[in-house]
Amino acid sequence: MTIIESEIVDIDNSSEYIFNYLADFNNFQKLMPPQVTNWTSTSEECSFTINGMATIGMKIIEKNPFTKITISSNGKVPFEFNLFVLLKEKDASHCTGQLTFESDLNMMMKMMVEKPLTNFFNMLAQKMKEIK
Repeated sequence: MTIIESEIVDIDNSSEYIFNYLADFNNFQKLMPPQVTNWTSTSEECSFTINGMATIGMKIIEKNPFTKITISSNGKVPFEFNLFVLLKEKDASHCTGQLTFESDLNMMMKMMVEKPLTNFFNMLAQKMKEIK
């Protein structure tokens, strides 16, 4: 099992607000870097292309209010995965956020994707701090 964790970021917003924002894939596009193209989404599913990589499809499969959103791969993807958005409330107007990726990658695939995915998830974590 390959596990990739983003850095833990401090967010100047409540876990409830961040959870509600991220629980709708229509909001995720605002967090994506310019390398992400062909974005399509509903509240529960999305697909996009990362330039130089593959098309990715994702769907929300579980929501634990204000603490965890579980996302899985969906459609034609190079490998099956789960992505967890983890939120921890610090006080009424502050929380922490982290993304955790899990997949059964073979060694070759892991070597190819680990660094780009780590950078991607760290960038998304940083973007969570900007949610208003």
